[in-house]
Amino acid sequence: MRGAQPVNTNTLRRRSMIRAALALAAIACGLSLRWYGFPLGLPAFAVKYGGSLLWATMVFLLVGALLPRLTRGQLVAIAMAIAVVVEFSRLVHTPWLDAFRLTTAGALLLGRIFSLWNVVAYAVGIAFGAWIDRLAAVANTHSAS
Repeated sequence: MRGAQPVNTNTLRRRSMIRAALALAAIACGLSLRWYGFPLGLPAFAVKYGGSLLWATMVFLLVGALLPRLTRGQLVAIAMAIAVVVEFSRLVHTPWLDAFRLTTAGALLLGRIFSLWNVVAYAVGIAFGAWIDRLAAVANTHSAS
């Protein structure tokens, strides 16, 4: 009956802040991987799909930060829906959208080229985000007692 228990606003606020901090860490790791991965000699596969994995981890954590009352399973579903919509949006081409995709922000947020392998990387990244979120929740519970 865990889901039936009331959650106070301080707990929700703390949960959101932890998820937001973890999302910032995922962003920093993703940007570092994209900017320094090749110069450090990392394989293209690790840079490309590692970035996609971290992007999806960030999406999961940001959705969780914005919607702290939802269960982890609900967050996974929403994050996966966002990731799939973003991936399939790459099949849509309009001048303004293609111009945005050519910017750094557009490439990082929306990507440029459609690939079903990205969806696999997103699923792994979202699972990773859910795992990190669970670890953070357990650590937070232990530190609160």
